[in-house]
Amino acid sequence: MTVEPRTGPDGSIVVEPNDPGVQISQTAGASLPPARHAPAVAAPSRPVSPADGAQAADIVSPADEAHTADILSSAVPPKAAHPSGGTGSPSAPGSHDSHVPHAATAVVNAAASRSAAALARLTAALTSAGSPADVTDGGPAPVAAPSADPSDAAADDDTRRGGPDRRRIVTRLRHWRTDARYSVANWMRWVVERWRRSLQLRVAVTTMLLSGLVVIIAGILSVGAISSGVLDSKRSAAHAEVINGVRVIQGQLAAAAPQDKNGLDRATEAVLNTVANRGNAAGLFSIVVVVQGAPPFVSGPTNATDVPQALRDQVEQGKFADMYSPVRVGDGTFTKGLIVGAPVTRQPSAVQMYYLFPLEAEQRTLTLVRNTVLLTGILLVALLAVVALMVTRQVVRPVRVAAEVAERFASGRLRERMTVRGEDDLAALAASFNDMADSLQGQITKLEEMSRLQRRFTSDVSHELRTPLTTIRMATDVLHASRPEFEPHVARSAELLHAELDRFESLLADLLEISRYDAHVAVLEPDPIDLRALVHSSVDTVGAVAERAGVPIEVDMPDGAVVADVDGRRVERILRNLLVNAVEHSEGKPVEIALRGDGRAVAVTVRDHGVGLRPGEAALVFDRFWRADPSRDRRTGGTGLGLSISLEDARLHGGWLHAWGRPGHGAQFRLTLPVHSGDTVVSSPLPIEPADATRPTGASPRQTSAWPA
Repeated sequence: MTVEPRTGPDGSIVVEPNDPGVQISQTAGASLPPARHAPAVAAPSRPVSPADGAQAADIVSPADEAHTADILSSAVPPKAAHPSGGTGSPSAPGSHDSHVPHAATAVVNAAASRSAAALARLTAALTSAGSPADVTDGGPAPVAAPSADPSDAAADDDTRRGGPDRRRIVTRLRHWRTDARYSVANWMRWVVERWRRSLQLRVAVTTMLLSGLVVIIAGILSVGAISSGVLDSKRSAAHAEVINGVRVIQGQLAAAAPQDKNGLDRATEAVLNTVANRGNAAGLFSIVVVVQGAPPFVSGPTNATDVPQALRDQVEQGKFADMYSPVRVGDGTFTKGLIVGAPVTRQPSAVQMYYLFPLEAEQRTLTLVRNTVLLTGILLVALLAVVALMVTRQVVRPVRVAAEVAERFASGRLRERMTVRGEDDLAALAASFNDMADSLQGQITKLEEMSRLQRRFTSDVSHELRTPLTTIRMATDVLHASRPEFEPHVARSAELLHAELDRFESLLADLLEISRYDAHVAVLEPDPIDLRALVHSSVDTVGAVAERAGVPIEVDMPDGAVVADVDGRRVERILRNLLVNAVEHSEGKPVEIALRGDGRAVAVTVRDHGVGLRPGEAALVFDRFWRADPSRDRRTGGTGLGLSISLEDARLHGGWLHAWGRPGHGAQFRLTLPVHSGDTVVSSPLPIEPADATRPTGASPRQTSAWPA
């Protein structure tokens, strides 16, 4: 079946989806206000599947159809009957009843708008279910549906999508959940950090937990013992009351004639009333008396059916028995109770008597005991926690004071001491700490004085040696120049004297430089210098030494200038010392020097492929007079202070001097200096680990050691 609009006999538009039609009257068009126009919607000409019908039913709800029908039925008057008894034909457009109220017209217009909105939704659903077939020449023409109110369409769209309010609520809930998650995580981190850092908190919490555990165990045992005592007392009193009642009823029944049934009943009832009105330590109770061949006698707000069958079976066997079971109280409700049964035998009839004791008073007593024990336990645990806090505070506070004094002492304030109060263990701790501080202060002062004297001695000796060394240098130069006139062994001695004197002068110069650093009188004189010139100058200076050792030097520098504010004399000395050290340990393999720079720092690396450095040696390589192999001879005439002076020169510039090495893979030194004097070096343009270095199995770049200056 297809959904096609058609024109009715009265000029109205009729839409028939699955036969039932929604008819919208268009007569009396002159009297109706102009309707809002909506875009024309073409009805599909393909067959409608059951899925389409279901979807259309979802869109056009029964409430909309019923509401539209009610409006139409209440607004449009019924057609007049035809004189022939049939239904009259619809009147012409110009003959519409002029007495129709304007309110009915407005209602019809509103109904038309709602029906048009339903038609638009129906058509859209059918169109979305599949691609509509093309309209052929003979097919129906598209019909423009009356326009719906845009606010109604927006409301329907918001309803189908959940509405903007729902989206805002969902977004807000997500934000709240995220905030709550972060808050909980921050709180947990704070608790963990507080737990790790506070000894007082750990002691207090541990004391509270242990005391709480002890209080819980003691409370359970105490409440259990009290409950058993109360119930045992109640049971003993109930048994005594039942025994007394049995004696009374036995005496009353013994006086009645065995053959007088009525007399026996009267005696049983009298006994029941007598026993029920008794009051003693057992408290209030109800009685059920069961006589064979007669209805049971009941006293109090109870029934014979309240007695459990298991208890009745035991009593029928002639046993004295009891059982905890719910019993009925005055308001008809059940509560915990104790039922005691006893047989009262008389021939030829047998009598069974049951006492039902409510345990309300005992239950109130036990509840009071439990609450009291619980409250007492909570107060006791809180009191113990407070006591633990106070006690640990007395112990922890002196420890914290000692830690603060130790930190100030370590920062150089050697006169810091702890205050000694009393004669207890904490006072002994403070006194011992003060004694230790006094001893350390004396040792540090002594070492500082010795170091000062040593630096002064080195400086004085170095200066005092310059005068005789000048004289020796002049004499040595004369002897060295007169070598051809000497005997061969004398000429060789003159050459050795000249070479060792050169080394001695270098050592003296290094000692004077070290003494300046120790005295903190070294001065930096920075100038903008292209480091490529310093590299070339250093390579040329060390070239003769490298040539004698048979070690080639490979230079890697950028084409552009690498300018930085440095002290040229000191930087060139650093590079010269690094190159000499590399040539010394290269074992005939090439030495590589590389220069790089960026906007913040410049770096120079010196790489050799010799013996390398063992683990831990990179931290010692800058020590004075240190050798990796003490038995190794110096072939280049070094003094043992070159790397130490290089480290001090790098520090004076505010830069870094790093060392890397691995046995069998050589070593690499990296000098990093700031581009502008006074800036802080944050990173280096060159890595400390060479690109051609082979890492051990499982190692990563982070595991490679680099020792900063």
